Amino acid sequence: MLNPAERLVAFRYLRPRKGEGFVSLVAAFALIGIALGVGTLIVVLAVMNGFRHELLGRVLGFNGHASVVAGPEGLADFDAIAARLRAVPGVVEAVPYAEGQAMATANGVSAGVVLRGMRPAELAARAIFAGAVRQGSFAALEAGGKIAVGSRLAQRMGLDLGDRLALISPKGTATPFGTVPRIRSFEVAAIFEVGMFEYDSSFVFLALPDAQTYLDLTDRVSAVEIMIEDPERIRELRPGLLAATGGTGRLVDWQQLNRHFFAALETERNVMFLILTLIILVAAFNIVTGLTMLVRSKGRDIAVLRTVGATRAAIVRIFFLAGAALGVVGTLAGLVLGLAFALNVDTIRQGLEALSGAELWAAEIRFLSQLPARVEVGATARVVAMGLVLSFLATIYPALRAARLDPVEALRYE
Repeated sequence: MLNPAERLVAFRYLRPRKGEGFVSLVAAFALIGIALGVGTLIVVLAVMNGFRHELLGRVLGFNGHASVVAGPEGLADFDAIAARLRAVPGVVEAVPYAEGQAMATANGVSAGVVLRGMRPAELAARAIFAGAVRQGSFAALEAGGKIAVGSRLAQRMGLDLGDRLALISPKGTATPFGTVPRIRSFEVAAIFEVGMFEYDSSFVFLALPDAQTYLDLTDRVSAVEIMIEDPERIRELRPGLLAATGGTGRLVDWQQLNRHFFAALETERNVMFLILTLIILVAAFNIVTGLTMLVRSKGRDIAVLRTVGATRAAIVRIFFLAGAALGVVGTLAGLVLGLAFALNVDTIRQGLEALSGAELWAAEIRFLSQLPARVEVGATARVVAMGLVLSFLATIYPALRAARLDPVEALRYE
């Protein structure tokens, strides 16, 4: 344990004295380097964790955790399949839907859209749509002939509630004069915004009967979508889900559909962690340099301490405390800086955009309309622990070198 005298000497060595300005400058650079390294690593991990969490939540909240799909002919007896799937332990909901592609046109603007038909009550019950309806309501789709569109699609086409949107199906109707495109007009009854560019700009929703009629599915659906309590347990639940399908259709889960995408995010996060760790490592080397120079400048003081009875262990503790203090203060400063930045990263982004006039976060490129950040206690604790461990390791060599200093040699020319 450190006694008060050792603590006094160690902290006095950290204060700059005349002729030791360069040593103090190196120590200051080491402290700032550790603070910046820890803070940057916390911010980057928070943004990447937030990016993965938001994408996972929105993609799975919109598309479900698994689906029972069939070929172009669709699934028959879908309500019975959905009922069996709901009975599987761990399944929250099983929802049939009809889906297809169409060309949407309004006010002279055309765009390709994904058309999805669902029962309005089941659509409104989705967690992702809670508070996402900007105008109108999904309940209005029940009346038939109504459509719900994303906010970005509505903005692009100049649509408002009550306007008409025409859908042109690529599957036309055969006539003696050739294939005539299937065209039907719907009234806009709801405008939603889930915060993901792809969905807000290219998805439209109809009541299930309207979609079945338009897509020529009659009494069938395209798939039955499954929501489970914990998406990470999908592999564990697959056998029960497969048994519930009764051999009808094919079971596809979110890991199969998005495996490469989320694997790429995980790889990117790990690579960024390793790269940014180098910042802390460089700062730790600055601690080694600063303490080594401090030992050389304090050779006479060390010799005097040894002469008056200080042990080698006491000298090690003094210089270890001096170096560790730099590491602890730098790490804590980086923790505060990183948390403050990570918790306000989107506000800071908006401020920088306002000052520079440049768009720093393009929603159409990055899928999300806001810069996400999610501070995880475990990841933050690992960063702090790494900063402290590297700082402590950096103090060992200079402290041992100070303890090995021979008092006679140090005082020979004094």
